Amino acid sequence: MQLDNDANLRVNRPHPYLPAAKAAGYFKSGSSSIENEEFLYETLRPNCVLTQGDYSIYLADSPKRCSLVNKLITRMYSRRGYDTESAAVFSHDDRRITFEASSKHEPFGTLTLGIDSEKGLLADELYEKEINAFRLKNKKVCEVSKLAVDSTYGSKEVLASLFHLAYIYARTIHKASDAFIEVNPRHAGFYKRMLGFQAIGEVRTCQRVGAPAVLLHLELDYMDTQISSLAGLREVKDKSLYPYFFPRYQEEGLARRLTCHLN
Repeated sequence: MQLDNDANLRVNRPHPYLPAAKAAGYFKSGSSSIENEEFLYETLRPNCVLTQGDYSIYLADSPKRCSLVNKLITRMYSRRGYDTESAAVFSHDDRRITFEASSKHEPFGTLTLGIDSEKGLLADELYEKEINAFRLKNKKVCEVSKLAVDSTYGSKEVLASLFHLAYIYARTIHKASDAFIEVNPRHAGFYKRMLGFQAIGEVRTCQRVGAPAVLLHLELDYMDTQISSLAGLREVKDKSLYPYFFPRYQEEGLARRLTCHLN
């Protein structure tokens, strides 16, 4: 089944059984049985949000998938010299959603999106005053955390897919208005150029990873505008991630899939 008539974006059918999948035409024409099995595994695995090219993105909401994602985070963070003890994601945290980008059964990218609650955000540990300034204006805030993408498999498309799904979850489903992310100051320029984040806090030491951090802020109204004008237009000479986002007409279908999996 195609999502919103887009031939390049495939989503999984809900029926888990192979005979039904064959009858429904899931098998790729002209491919081997092994390739068909790989394709079926990716598209029929529970909680597949989308399949795009040679990778798929899922909700990591089971202990098994979270364990694999945590291994990825540990590997990627340890390469940078970060403390990984508090970097784990959990399947039972109803305040946060974790996306898993996988290829051939193995995760190579992940991003967690947290919605503000009575327990606050992870970034409150260092930047509660800065974030409270938005809460006092009745802004609904959220945060991106635990981002890790193996550069061997990563690309602008993968990053854009992860961030766009996080945007849909935050903006469309939870009506969030402002997003925050704590990053190493060395990487702040990337988020500014690629997504339009702006620094709003001074550099401090994040005890969770044992490294310096700076708080970045992004108005989701700005994301709205960029997605509307650039998404899907990869031929446009724009260095941001927004040309790699999904066109607007696909957002409704992706929001339905996310809502369905979360209920």
